[in-house]
Amino acid sequence: MALKTTIAQLKKLLGDIQVNLDRADLKGNKSAAQRVRTGTIKLAKLAKLYRKESMMAEKKRR
Repeated sequence: MALKTTIAQLKKLLGDIQVNLDRADLKGNKSAAQRVRTGTIKLAKLAKLYRKESMMAEKKRR
């Protein structure tokens, strides 16, 4: 169940980053650029968690 939650969080975070990236790129919005930088830090942490949880789920299937 935790893996599904992590996947949902990753999807939401990626969507948020994409919206803010568009704002920062097209409109030059400095606040959006800051949110993108903050989001990428969160993304790295979530990616590590996903990797850990997916490996655990793989081991359980065997």
